[in-house]
Amino acid sequence: MRQISPTLISFHSSSSFSFPCFATTPRLKTQVCFKFHIRSMASHIVGYPRMGPKRELKFALESFWDGKSSAEELQKVAADLRVSIWKQMADAGIKYIPSNTFSYYDHVLDTTAMLGAVPLRYGWSCGEIGFDIYFSMARGNASVPAMEMTKWFDTNYHYIVPELGPDVEFSYASHKAVQEYKEAKALGIDTIPVLVGPVSYLLLSKLAKGVEKSFSLLSLIDKIVPIYKQVVAELKAAGASWIQFDEPTLVMDLDSQKLHAFTHAYKELEPSVSGLNVLIETYFADLPAEAYNTVTALKGVTAIGFDVVRGSKTVDLIKDGFPRGKYLFAGVVDGRNIWANDLNASLSTLQALESVVGKDKLVVSTSCSLLHTAVDLVNETKLDKELKSWLAFAAQKLLEVNALAKALSGQKDEAFFSANAAAQASRRSSPRVANKAVQKATAAVKGSDHRRVTNVGARLAAQQEKLNLPVLPTTTIGSFPQTLGLRKVRREYKANKISEEEYVRAIKEEIKVVVKLQEELGLDVLVHGEPERNDMVEYFGEQLSGFAFTVNGWVQSYGSRCVKPPIIYGDVSRPKAMTVFWSTLAQSMTKHPMKGMLTGPVTILNWSFVRNDQPRFETCYQIALAIKDEVEDLEKAGINVIQIDEAALREGLPLRKSEQAFYLDWAVHSFRITNCAFQDTTQIHTHMCYSNFNDIINSIMDMDADVITIENSRSDEKLLSVFCEGVKYSAGIGPGVYDIHSPRIPTTEEITDRVNKMLAVLESNVLWVNPDCGLKTRKYSEVKPALSNMVAAAKRARVQLASAK
Repeated sequence: MRQISPTLISFHSSSSFSFPCFATTPRLKTQVCFKFHIRSMASHIVGYPRMGPKRELKFALESFWDGKSSAEELQKVAADLRVSIWKQMADAGIKYIPSNTFSYYDHVLDTTAMLGAVPLRYGWSCGEIGFDIYFSMARGNASVPAMEMTKWFDTNYHYIVPELGPDVEFSYASHKAVQEYKEAKALGIDTIPVLVGPVSYLLLSKLAKGVEKSFSLLSLIDKIVPIYKQVVAELKAAGASWIQFDEPTLVMDLDSQKLHAFTHAYKELEPSVSGLNVLIETYFADLPAEAYNTVTALKGVTAIGFDVVRGSKTVDLIKDGFPRGKYLFAGVVDGRNIWANDLNASLSTLQALESVVGKDKLVVSTSCSLLHTAVDLVNETKLDKELKSWLAFAAQKLLEVNALAKALSGQKDEAFFSANAAAQASRRSSPRVANKAVQKATAAVKGSDHRRVTNVGARLAAQQEKLNLPVLPTTTIGSFPQTLGLRKVRREYKANKISEEEYVRAIKEEIKVVVKLQEELGLDVLVHGEPERNDMVEYFGEQLSGFAFTVNGWVQSYGSRCVKPPIIYGDVSRPKAMTVFWSTLAQSMTKHPMKGMLTGPVTILNWSFVRNDQPRFETCYQIALAIKDEVEDLEKAGINVIQIDEAALREGLPLRKSEQAFYLDWAVHSFRITNCAFQDTTQIHTHMCYSNFNDIINSIMDMDADVITIENSRSDEKLLSVFCEGVKYSAGIGPGVYDIHSPRIPTTEEITDRVNKMLAVLESNVLWVNPDCGLKTRKYSEVKPALSNMVAAAKRARVQLASAK
């Protein structure tokens, strides 16, 4: 009998075509031909987490930045991670595996490097961009500030904003995409190289300093497309058969000019991509009908990817018409959350789509990059069995995608689907999820307005009489550096290696150090430094019901910074006070006002993995009631200044304008619930960071906080423009005067200049002086001189104000 090559069987059985048999016996002939008629299992992953299952890249980056390891050592860690990720996807059965989704800092910054769009201040002239220029753009250096950083759509991931104008000279300056494709191919893995699409890159950019506001960034399309052509040509030469362009801005409300830019860009790219399969990937929301019509009509485009988790209405657009011959990459597995996929529901959606696009043109995918979820559930040893069965991290989502692709091709894994259905039923019926008392309290708040009775002007007057603060009062946002010693104390306490008494003593000593330092620096309103807190959300979640926590569920926020979002699986309540002990202890150490530090309900919601079995606003109201209880206890304990951080308020804003008013209504309402019934003399602060706030300034004012501190310095005082345009803000406001996400120490002169810019548009009696954000990630060697310069600048400005009277 003729022998059958295993390679040939593997090759032909993955094809959707029928092939001749290689056997002569009737029995074998029947068996093999059956395999040949099985449809290919078409599965795809948009992108994958970069940091590693135990934050290997984070530690390698920080070691390199600290001068403790070499560039070669950093590159070795990165290469090992990439190999591990590609092999993991291949082993999971994924057909379309992405490359160039790894990044040392940020994929938009990678695109800036690819295009050679380096701002002049970094002193780069030509050649391949190396770590020195790359990390200077991301983090700044001793003499030059970093580029602006802002949120990636409505996620907690931050990207580095390109600075562009008519004088930028683009050039092909980073061959990373081609290098990583070749790297994977050398392993025997043929990947889809992923690039940020040219139109989205421009729409996510900002005008460089000094460029006229009338300049259209889209006018640069003909300057950057030639660079994309060079990249495509090199990828083709290296053997690539697919290329993925991420164009997530297609889900936004774009006018006809912006939509035309897509048509123009891809028409220009068409000759260069000839012979390649081109995938346009969209995610995070539904596509407007006009954008759907635009992207489906693009010539030279072989496939289009849609998020059908957050973009469920897009399914209706597909059913109304999808171009014949194009592939549909259907993102049915959620890349933004950690709940196990409802496989039966997703399979039903896929089958409905298959009837529209055809059996051989449907590819099962994730809704977006898995960058936004935790890496691997296998590393979670402390989650109980029931809860763990409800979850799927990135590694498990690979298996879900593959299982759905197999089921669609007629090879359904009944055991896998059965276990999934049992987990779904367990979650729906588990008594740990529901709390009737919480549900009743939440229902009662929906119809009320929850506003403080006295207007903010009268409250500020009462607060000033009590607090007696100088003009331009100085403060910080809350956290102080988390030293290795401090982290060790918390780690040992959690592991029961030290007693509670030893732990409290150690934290108390740390608070004393922080309070004394602030008094010596001359700050006016102090903080206790938050030494007892691992994270501004996790710390509170650990003390609230309805939350669960991971050991290694890390998610990249920016650069090497990772967060470990709590999992909100059930109704939320506060069993006991969470911060009162530490706040009152700190207040007893000083005569200065000491801020009570809380995280607001919207931020806790947006920075957690939120249950998806009820509306998000229901969960947010539950958290708001819990925080309200804490504010009450702080006020009773004599804390007169309470900061309720809402750093993530803007982040949760829906991408489509038609959905934004509803979100802002319940988000602002949730904040007001926390502090609506307190004395006029209790000063309520809030903090927001790294987003474009100008378009929601009215909602920020509607929050009715007494003082708001807000990111400002890294965006070149962009926030101040809203006040230049006539917005009158009567509450206290502290636009950040220096960037804490950079190791660079600002001079007194720089900060004074920023304060003077603020005084040009804001009244001195409402202006506060503070950093952009908390100081947790910085070192004391950076914090002390930076804060000293900040206080000196405030004092200098006070003298100038006094002399001007």
